[in-house]
Amino acid sequence: MPSSPFAEELVALLPRLRRFARSLCGDATLADDLVQLACERALKAQDTFEEGTRLDAWAFRILRNVWLDGIRKKKSEGVSEPVEDAVELSGEDGRRVAHASLAASAVFEAMARLAPDHREVLTLVCVEDMSYREAAEKLGAPIGTVMSRLSRARRALGEALGLADGESPLEGAEAGGS
Repeated sequence: MPSSPFAEELVALLPRLRRFARSLCGDATLADDLVQLACERALKAQDTFEEGTRLDAWAFRILRNVWLDGIRKKKSEGVSEPVEDAVELSGEDGRRVAHASLAASAVFEAMARLAPDHREVLTLVCVEDMSYREAAEKLGAPIGTVMSRLSRARRALGEALGLADGESPLEGAEAGGS
């Protein structure tokens, strides 16, 4: 493809345009991007260039306008930060909330299948946070009976949920894991 005298003059200006762009922004990579954008604009607007005027002054003005446009754009966009770099986002961790909700549903379903006396003692001690003595008084049963029912209730609940001894159904949700 034959090149025009305009394009040849523009190519001859590239080293000077790069130096000027580098002096504006201070970064070689950004300077090359600025020169490329300025050259694209100059080539698109080549029919508006008046013969007899200085091409270098015209190209430098285009480059400066491209640089100023970039600054204005950054100011109007504000500061941007990748979401991954945000240390603390407001709101709950959706995965943790969903896991906790599913675990709680499974616990409630498993509790509903327990024997009534096991469900009752488990509710008083683990949900209502009563002491063994308070639960015994409420049930009108000896404290030893409360303790043994609670032990059997916890074991049955763990088995219904498929948990190992001492494992919490909310294990991943509490620690924020999966």
